[in-house]
Amino acid sequence: MITFVFAQVQSLKDAGSAQAQTLDSAILGEQFYFWTVVIMWLIHAGFMTYEAGVARRKNVMATAMKNILTIASVTPTFYYFGWWIYNCNQPGLPIGPNSSDFTAAACQGGIPWSDAFGPNLTNNINLVFFLAFLLFSWTTASIMSGACLERIRLSAYLVLAAILGSVVWILDAAWGWSAGGWMTLRFGFHDSIASAVVHGVSGAFTLGVLFQLGPRIGKYTKAGLARQFRPNNLHITLLGLMLIFTGFYAFYGACLVIASTAFPGWASIYLSPTTLGSITMVITMGFAGGFTGGYFASRGDPFWTVSGGLAGVIGVSAGADVYAPTLAYLISALTAVCAVYAGTWIETRGRVDDVVGAVGVHGVSGFLGIIWVGIFAAGYPTGVNNVDSSIGGQLIGVATFVPLGFLTGWFSAWVLKKLNLLRVPPEVEIAGLDPVEYVPGIYLPEVGQVPAMLVEPDGTLVEADPLILEEAHELLGGRR
Repeated sequence: MITFVFAQVQSLKDAGSAQAQTLDSAILGEQFYFWTVVIMWLIHAGFMTYEAGVARRKNVMATAMKNILTIASVTPTFYYFGWWIYNCNQPGLPIGPNSSDFTAAACQGGIPWSDAFGPNLTNNINLVFFLAFLLFSWTTASIMSGACLERIRLSAYLVLAAILGSVVWILDAAWGWSAGGWMTLRFGFHDSIASAVVHGVSGAFTLGVLFQLGPRIGKYTKAGLARQFRPNNLHITLLGLMLIFTGFYAFYGACLVIASTAFPGWASIYLSPTTLGSITMVITMGFAGGFTGGYFASRGDPFWTVSGGLAGVIGVSAGADVYAPTLAYLISALTAVCAVYAGTWIETRGRVDDVVGAVGVHGVSGFLGIIWVGIFAAGYPTGVNNVDSSIGGQLIGVATFVPLGFLTGWFSAWVLKKLNLLRVPPEVEIAGLDPVEYVPGIYLPEVGQVPAMLVEPDGTLVEADPLILEEAHELLGGRR
């Protein structure tokens, strides 16, 4: 975009000025993305805190380590093939490094050994822009992480995190979250700040994994009614969500393209004009509306009230560059209500043990987000070809991304399950991951041993371990 604008200079003086302004703009862009990367680390501090608060005491350290090792797993895989997938597959499969289409130059730049993908004094943007996408990849894996708490093997989770973070979501981003994506160019698909591209697909992948993983021992009664495991620290869970919200401002800022020398100075990922202020306003109204909808739908439940804020902002993200504030508030409140009811239905009627409600909050809200664009922003031009957005184009996104996410998650987890690598043994789950993987009595004597509690379907509060041991004994066929 910057090169195109300054190719129109009329004199040597203009050319000199244009060259200086272009350099200034490139350095400003580099600084902007650098700080978005720094602040986005709060998202992952938040996920670790959030999940550690939800988990039972005997699984807290394992939960925290799982979040830390997400970075160790996804970073190298995204570097070696994730960025290549994004840059080389925008027109659809198969596209390779020697493709003759207009993304070929970008495709070459996505190869790990290319000049643009290492130390290069003539290139201010490629590496730091890659890093912004890398932190998006960590986020997709972290969405799955919370849903699988307390019974997934660490090795299995890291394999699934690499598949989701470095293959699945970045492939859907190539198709529908780029200026050259086939969904953008042909159908005007519009998901400006990644409602479905990041959150929806991650939720669908997570659902596929949960079908194979199964519920925690003791989660459901013999009649199929859902019990509630009480979190060990709900306050720290809410703090984790607030850290995620703070990091989301940087996340959504990094979804924009900065071009400080060209009016209006900002563009969406599709290179359609927007402003940073409009994005920030919609995000803020999204949180406010989401908290409101979550509060009323859950009748004041603290967890779902705060999670409603997350659902609300996900619901307005797809159209954050075009929505008016009032519309954003209303859409986010409605999305939060839908997320609460969907999450509750998935847990109680669907009997899927999603510990943090990730499928409802991220998956359902993410796909609702792109549908809302088709309803409320149809006709808005998207991308370099100014293709009108439409409900049809958005539904093509749903029809493409739901199976892409769900089937890859289901199949990957199925393979791990067949290899007996997906879930920890019942004995380990009952004892707790921390005493088995780390030091026995890791929280003694500083913290003390607090018995885990669960809430029966009728609201009765009981100690969890004796009940779980009884059900595990039956599960193991009487073995002791």
